Order: sequence, then C-alpha cells, then structure tokens
Amino acid sequence: MPTVLRTDGYRFFFYSLEGHEPPHIHVEQAERLAKFWLSPVELATSDGFRATELNRLRAMVILHRAIFERAWHEHFRNAP
Repeated sequence: MPTVLRTDGYRFFFYSLEGHEPPHIHVEQAERLAKFWLSPVELATSDGFRATELNRLRAMVILHRAIFERAWHEHFRNAP
C-alpha cells in the first residue's frame, strides 16, 4: 500500500494490486475511507465521510492530482 501523501490527518494511498483499474487514489482517516478516480476527478466510493468532507477531499485530490498520477504510473511501470 504505497502512501503518496499525508496531510491534515488524511492518508492518500493506493493498493499495489490495483494496476488493472484506471488511476485512482484512496483516502483514509481513522475508520473512514473514500476512493477517487483521477481522470476526471470523481468520487468512486465512500464510507463514513460526510458530504462536506468529500467536497474538501475532492478539492485536495484535484490540488495534488499530478503527484498522485505520477506515483501511480511510476509504481505500476515498475511493478513485477
């Protein structure tokens, strides 16, 4: 589970076995989890976050999207 970014109490990461899916990022805080597609940035799933938090998380994904996409492509290009 490569962690790409930690900020404001959130961890942004992806799972190493997800290379068959389009690029996306998971976000967790405590027991709450969300998944965002990166292109275009859209909420895929959510468990436990309120709508206002999801709006904030979406804005954070948009802000850091280039970092997330670069990490995704580097990881899966080098995956066995």
